[in-house]
Amino acid sequence: MAKRAGFDNIELHLVRVLHVLITERSVSRAALKLQSTQPVVSAQLKRLRALTGDPLLVRAGNGMTPTQTALALAQPAVQLLHEAERLFSPLVARVQRLAPHATLELHSLSAEFDYRRSLATGEVDLVIGNWLEPPGELHLGRLLSDEVVCLVAEDHPVVRLGPRAWNERKYLDCQHVAPMPLHPGARGVIDEHLAAQGLARRIAVRSSHFSLIPLMVAQSLLVLTTGRLFCSRYIESLPVSIVRCPVPFPPMNYYQLWHDLTHASASMRWLREQVKDVAAALSSHGAPRRVASRRAG
Repeated sequence: MAKRAGFDNIELHLVRVLHVLITERSVSRAALKLQSTQPVVSAQLKRLRALTGDPLLVRAGNGMTPTQTALALAQPAVQLLHEAERLFSPLVARVQRLAPHATLELHSLSAEFDYRRSLATGEVDLVIGNWLEPPGELHLGRLLSDEVVCLVAEDHPVVRLGPRAWNERKYLDCQHVAPMPLHPGARGVIDEHLAAQGLARRIAVRSSHFSLIPLMVAQSLLVLTTGRLFCSRYIESLPVSIVRCPVPFPPMNYYQLWHDLTHASASMRWLREQVKDVAAALSSHGAPRRVASRRAG
């Protein structure tokens, strides 16, 4: 966490691009509305097309028109954006209220973002995420624990399976979706735990945009394995269901991490206390919020 409030540096920005492209029906107008450039928005549209397997916008006369898939994604995209603003607002609102002259910059962790180096150099002050074994050189503060469950489409065959039929073998044989690893060859916390048990699942899709995965799940046979609190966000807005995971997992623990560089800083100590208090309040209300986060899956 560093210096400027906003969502443009996090993966949810791609959902915003999708929404603006659908409503504006023009790359150039979308670029103006997003305060971006036409080449950048064109590249983002290309990424969205690759993610969805659909052209999303097609030529119609002198303009463009959204496809049926794009129209089907429009309302979920709006709901996700509204939810994201609500999700990020508690901590931002608290900091702005208690420290009105402070500024925040929100980032997501990705394969391209070396959070350990960024913490060590002071480019980032704080990282929030979930790890089976957090990096040993960093200071750690536990925030909350979450149950590991599976998110599937509401008409997925596993929803109708009884407790005995929905077993380890069927789970491992499903088509799974998982986030991109933070570096080549790395495993996420789910696959780390499975490997320790001598198990391996079939990952059919990897996505660097974790916030888009529930949309993929809702329209496919994909299975997302992650925390119940994250999955619960989408039950009302998407045709998805939460089912128990037939493979036993330990609770998914979320931490805030920081470097010795900022350990003694009074302002950073204050910020960590705000994060801790907000996490405790949000945990009691049954919904997680992530500022800069590693995606579980």
